[in-house]
Amino acid sequence: MIKKCLFPAAGYGTRFLPATKAMPKEMLPILTKPLIQYGVEEAMNAGCHVMAVITGRGKRAITDHFDISYELEHQIKNSSKEVLLKEIRHIIATCTFTYTRQNEMKGLGDAILKGNVLVGEQDPFAVILADDLCVNPEGDGVLRQMIDLYNKYKCCIVAIMEVPNDEVHKYGVIEGNELENGVFMVSNMVEKPSSDKAPSNLAIIGRYILTPDIFTVIQKTKPGKNGELQITDALCEQAKKGMVIAYKFQGKRFDCGSVEGFVEATNYFYDLQKSATTS
Repeated sequence: MIKKCLFPAAGYGTRFLPATKAMPKEMLPILTKPLIQYGVEEAMNAGCHVMAVITGRGKRAITDHFDISYELEHQIKNSSKEVLLKEIRHIIATCTFTYTRQNEMKGLGDAILKGNVLVGEQDPFAVILADDLCVNPEGDGVLRQMIDLYNKYKCCIVAIMEVPNDEVHKYGVIEGNELENGVFMVSNMVEKPSSDKAPSNLAIIGRYILTPDIFTVIQKTKPGKNGELQITDALCEQAKKGMVIAYKFQGKRFDCGSVEGFVEATNYFYDLQKSATTS
């Protein structure tokens, strides 16, 4: 069983400056909850209860959010506002949070490698990028779907979605053969290829299941695109051994690392909340 979920959260969030000058991008709110809380709730619903967070300078708000605020609790005790803390209280009571820092931004592969001390080297673990906000109103969350798939294939899994050809340069892109509906055995992965060199339009989004041997592979991986240590390059080595599955998930993904995606997600959840209130 996969019980640990890693949250790389050390990035600067430069696309949201100046809002992210003093506030972590993971704490940007969609309605009344920060992005990272949506990710933690998805992990909880998938059966994970140990949340490992890779932070950096200026990220203390994340740590404080998943902790008790005694002054606030005292101020709103027995008031109508107390119910607003019900969800976060449940998270704090249910989950264990651990933290370490990524001192230099050297890519997602490096951030995951830093998580070695938090998730250990014995068990598979999940990875959620909080600015990829995923929902599936019709059924299980994306990470739950992936864990169910892991229980069948017992190897690394990446979540994928189809993107327009003129957007493949923003993503890691997979090449592979379809094993069953929406499930691909990956043979190759390319980080941010140009549209004319992309092996497909199946792009990797911010959900992963990784086996513990990935740490050894990352350590042997050379810096790639932009001089960063790319998890795509490390997984490509695993794929050559037939050890990576790509899953075309059920649900919807919002790129909340972009202003457009952030606004789209806000409108979506507002309409969802409004519909639930009036029904």
